[in-house]
Amino acid sequence: MPRTLSTADARREALLEAALPLFAERGLTGTPTLAVAKASGISQAYLFRLFPTKADLAIALVERMNDRMYEAMAGAGQAAKAAGEEVIPAMGEAYVRLLQEDRDLLLLNLHAYAACPQFPALRDTMRAGFARMQEMVAELSGADPLELRRFFAQGMLLNVVAALDIWELEEPWAQTLLGPDDGPGC
Repeated sequence: MPRTLSTADARREALLEAALPLFAERGLTGTPTLAVAKASGISQAYLFRLFPTKADLAIALVERMNDRMYEAMAGAGQAAKAAGEEVIPAMGEAYVRLLQEDRDLLLLNLHAYAACPQFPALRDTMRAGFARMQEMVAELSGADPLELRRFFAQGMLLNVVAALDIWELEEPWAQTLLGPDDGPGC
């Protein structure tokens, strides 16, 4: 049976899939490229052909993460708007679902924030993703600047809630962070 060779794009895709859980677990600086290459079934040399630096690989992962968050929230916002429902709560609920369903995405997000001071290019990627998200939320919701700040502040609190995994805790401090509705979108 003849061997089917993967294209560089297919290998790049497989590499990003293999890298996500490793970077989520070990962080952007603590993940060896050799471990990523091994997990994706390629040589370290080929990894560096696909992504010339570890920072390039991290940026590609962060861009993918930003796209996934954007798509989830934009889709929810567009659906709510089309149905005549409130956009901001729908986007918040979409973000909560994403945090609950994909722990690797949450951890990568937190590691990316932590790595920003060390890696200006990564910081710029995170800024661009945040700017794109803010513009989309503003456009779909029509929210004023104060509402936008509250929405994004709530999102950052949700990152903490998800990282600490306090969705089901009954303790008063946890319930205070979750909010009075105790449901998605808090």
